[in-house]
Amino acid sequence: MYSQLIREFVEQETLPASYVEDAAEFVVPLTELIAKQIIAANECLVIGINGAQGTGKTTLAKLCTKLLEARKFRIANLSIDDFYLTKSERLQLATDRHQLLGTRGVPGTHDVRLLLDKLSELKILKSAGSCEVPRFNKASDDRLGQNDWQCISGPVDAIILEGWFVGVPPQEIADLQQAINSLEEDEDTDGQWREYVNSQLAGLYQQVFKQFSSLVMLQAPSFEQVFTWRALQEEKLQRTTSTNVSKIMNSEQLHRFIQHYERLTRHCLDVLPSQANIVFELGSDHRFKNVSGMNS
Repeated sequence: MYSQLIREFVEQETLPASYVEDAAEFVVPLTELIAKQIIAANECLVIGINGAQGTGKTTLAKLCTKLLEARKFRIANLSIDDFYLTKSERLQLATDRHQLLGTRGVPGTHDVRLLLDKLSELKILKSAGSCEVPRFNKASDDRLGQNDWQCISGPVDAIILEGWFVGVPPQEIADLQQAINSLEEDEDTDGQWREYVNSQLAGLYQQVFKQFSSLVMLQAPSFEQVFTWRALQEEKLQRTTSTNVSKIMNSEQLHRFIQHYERLTRHCLDVLPSQANIVFELGSDHRFKNVSGMNS
């Protein structure tokens, strides 16, 4: 029942033709598993999808949502990226705490209380109710106005929350001492930025992650592969956005930008394969290679 939907999705998202085969082999079984969990549950489920930048977690979340909705389930598809603080809020945070917090992405640059509030609203949403969820424009690096937020009608059977570090625990304090790249060496010499990010991760974010009934991980082959995939994302953004292309990052800007996420991305790759409920192993060609946990 899914084959036509998958082909249409691959065309709409301009994905490689091989994604049709991968979706049939890997995404359809995941969708069926989620469907069984929804049917067995007596409440709205929250499912996390973790993956480093460029792994395809947003694509996976969209396709799962599409296939589940074809089965008449009501799905709220959220990205933690849409809960970034506004540009002005991040600039104020950079002034008050550390200059690197002006750059979106790491724990501490999201409105986590807003996310927790929206999860609570969605879980109890009735058939006549609706919930407005924020949206973030990465090209302009700012949250959209409330008139452009996503409106989700109730009731909701499951919430899918995807993000590059969702589900990960904080690092040990001792692991923060050594800088791991030039950004940390040059711009976080005393470690205050990484300590702040880690303390934020240990706080309200964990309240979000504890709500997951399942955590799905898209496991990149290595951190080194992430830059290539993230560069492809930036190229796609440049092709599809109507925003001034001067706001799109070039290679040098992107390299510095990625270094903000290197520490936590490596941490995810180290610890989550043994903690996530389902792990999709990706090859350097971006295709699904293997899956573990699907039968648990």
